[in-house]
Amino acid sequence: MSATGHFAPAQPAASFHAPVPARRGWIGDLRIWWREVDKWLLGLVLLLMLIGTAAVAAASPASADQLSTADVQLDEFLFFKSHITWQILGIGVMIATSFASRDNARRMGILLFAGMLFLLFFVPVLGAEKNGARRWLEFGMSLQPSEFLKPGFAIAMAWILSWRLRDPGLPVVAYVTGVMVLVGGLLMLQPNLGATILFAGVWFVLVLLSGVSVQRISALVGAGVIGLTATYFLYDNARHRIDAFLGGGTAFDQVDLAQRTLLAGGWTGSGLWLGIRKMNLPEAHTDYIFSVIGEEYGLLICAVVVLLYLAIVARVLLRLVDEENLFVLLAGAGLVTQIGGQAFINILVNLQLFPSKGMTLPLVSYGGSSTLAVCFTFGLLLAITRRNPFLKRETPGLRDFLSNKDDRE
Repeated sequence: MSATGHFAPAQPAASFHAPVPARRGWIGDLRIWWREVDKWLLGLVLLLMLIGTAAVAAASPASADQLSTADVQLDEFLFFKSHITWQILGIGVMIATSFASRDNARRMGILLFAGMLFLLFFVPVLGAEKNGARRWLEFGMSLQPSEFLKPGFAIAMAWILSWRLRDPGLPVVAYVTGVMVLVGGLLMLQPNLGATILFAGVWFVLVLLSGVSVQRISALVGAGVIGLTATYFLYDNARHRIDAFLGGGTAFDQVDLAQRTLLAGGWTGSGLWLGIRKMNLPEAHTDYIFSVIGEEYGLLICAVVVLLYLAIVARVLLRLVDEENLFVLLAGAGLVTQIGGQAFINILVNLQLFPSKGMTLPLVSYGGSSTLAVCFTFGLLLAITRRNPFLKRETPGLRDFLSNKDDRE
């Protein structure tokens, strides 16, 4: 009752609920993504894909001619048209994956690793044989599980090694080494020595970054040398390729043909569709696309391709320098090692500096499922390296991690 004797009107009870923020919607999510994504890395990837499209356009007639028969004549631009379709799908996969949070990127990588590892058990038995190897499963389309296993492997290994922060007593190095032995054994059953070497390289880099002692690193290197030596004596295909490489080969060897094609165009190239040597080059649109670039576009463009790969590796490492999340640091390093290592091996093969390994050039070579796998890898990289530009880092990240490495051993 009021002082005048009248009842005051009832007041509404105070609300204890916080105001509900308005939903951002897809436009708001897109703005946040664009603000946080590494635009330099995205631009480098798209530029390499553009060069890859031009390279496959140059190589498509040669591959179509070699795969044509008396009964079936392939369209000379068959691989070029198909490549454009896969590139568009790959860009969609990459952008969609890059929207994921770091936690979701980790979950996707782990699930992918588990799924592809499961399929890898069936490849030696049910896989389709091509060129003397069983690496593909046919599900209406060819699927090479080892291609999708690559990004999942890097994510899973980084996740296991990051357990060390929660429990320093866990033998995480032994865990990832056991996984590497399993994956390597399954790959060698196909057989696929090139992929085994690449996976071993990713494993070694992650173990090195995880803070193992020099003595253990030396032991791991020694075990790797013993493994390669055993492979030479137990794996006929590897022995023949290594012998051909060390012996100089002949004019009919793939690696020798690739080098001759690479150098045929000189510094500026013979011009689009004017190359001649590419017509005799096997797998011109996949394994030896770098040589086709050299003949038709010139060694200067080859140098640009090499610099783009180096720029991608350097950009990711610079992004990780101030990273304070151990999982992100290891995952980013593992993913970029996988991409850079594969490109490095492919280019060395084309330069006749490495035995033939049947490995494509990421983002450049023609591919179906392999293109999607590489784009998914870069989508994961873009996702885990996203950061709010307005947040300041208070820790030196990778610098401190490496400088204090001995303290954790």
